[in-house]
Amino acid sequence: MRSTNRPASKKSAPARASTESAPETAEAAEPSYSLPDFPAPNAFLMMLEGRAPWEYAALLAATPWLRKLPRGDGHPVIVFPGLGANDVTTQPLRRFLDGLGYETHPWHQGFNFGPRQGVLEQCSADVKALFKRHARPVSLVGWSLGGIYARELAKELPDHTRCVVTLGTPFTGHPRATNAWRFFELMNGRHVGDPTMLAQIRQTPPVPTTSIYSRTDGIVSWRCSVIEPDPQIGHSENIEVHASHLGLGLNPLALYALADRLTQDPQQWAPFDPQGAKRWFFRTPVMI
Repeated sequence: MRSTNRPASKKSAPARASTESAPETAEAAEPSYSLPDFPAPNAFLMMLEGRAPWEYAALLAATPWLRKLPRGDGHPVIVFPGLGANDVTTQPLRRFLDGLGYETHPWHQGFNFGPRQGVLEQCSADVKALFKRHARPVSLVGWSLGGIYARELAKELPDHTRCVVTLGTPFTGHPRATNAWRFFELMNGRHVGDPTMLAQIRQTPPVPTTSIYSRTDGIVSWRCSVIEPDPQIGHSENIEVHASHLGLGLNPLALYALADRLTQDPQQWAPFDPQGAKRWFFRTPVMI
């Protein structure tokens, strides 16, 4: 992944000595990053995560309707699973996109226990391989933590990436605004909250980027999934749906929005614009 740290400038001997003798001065000179204070979802919202099986049932019931969506152009799509999940959990989503004419690919790295050694390097190699095989950019879809991978890969490989769509991904705010941070630390053996890393993750990729989220998410604070407007980086948007965190990749509303975004031509990209009765099911806020 691309690092946000710049090479240190050469210092004279007096300057080095001054720095070594006053570590608090050097620490104060490091880039600062102010974290929004978002609370984690409460116990009631966590209980609502039990509706995920019903969302899958709703997907099955909505299949005839979803089959009427515009056909895809066959471009490759990689789907990254969430924390503690594997490719089995993204199979319904991938099957749905395959049915629309896309060529979807799982991430093929087993359970996602975080960006351990070699994980992101393999993700990058997969994107490059698909780009070379198809001679066209790859769309990156990430569920929860998988969305962090998708966003970071797009920053590293913007010429290889067609678009990014995330589902309930916490890319802003503090990781402790989720109910999964302890599990993340347990699986990775590292503490969450590095300011430099969080500042990097918060940056929006330079390609069309969509965040699909739910205010009733019981794992991730919905505020952590809202892209703030940046006039220097267009082609970014937020789509709010009614869903659980565990059901976002199965929810027919989320999949409808995802399919709509994948049909967008990056050169003629337009934000999601629900019309008529669709306004009852989707919200497109621009900021928190």
